[in-house]
Amino acid sequence: MSMVKAVEQVVHEAELQLTDGTWQLTATDSALALQTAAALDTAVGPAETHQSLPGIERLAALREALAALALTIARTHGHLAWFLADASSHLAPVLHWRALEAPDNRAFGAVLPTGDELADAEDAVRLLAAMLTHRAVPREQPVGPADGTR
Repeated sequence: MSMVKAVEQVVHEAELQLTDGTWQLTATDSALALQTAAALDTAVGPAETHQSLPGIERLAALREALAALALTIARTHGHLAWFLADASSHLAPVLHWRALEAPDNRAFGAVLPTGDELADAEDAVRLLAAMLTHRAVPREQPVGPADGTR
């Protein structure tokens, strides 16, 4: 399964939990989610510019994105940590990729990713950043009584 498809499933589950009230973002969670989204966006820029970079730079950016996720997971608990841990586990193949040729093929099992694999991982990171940004922004509360009258 592609990384995008796997992260889509994690995002879908998170959306369900947020919608049905199983998971309620606290102010701290929202702030961490926005910080994480910004770090992910910084690491993996827009596809149209990022895909023109050399593979070594693209791989470095993906590793930065994983580091940002790991830092957030270390600083939180509960649903946000579980969500980000699940999403990052689907990005784990990035940790087995290399950008350089290995002498005598001795690279501790690291493999060269294809351009499609790099793009898939980058798109998964962008999807995750978009979801975090969308859900972490506080929603406007209705003015007046719950029935909509004033």
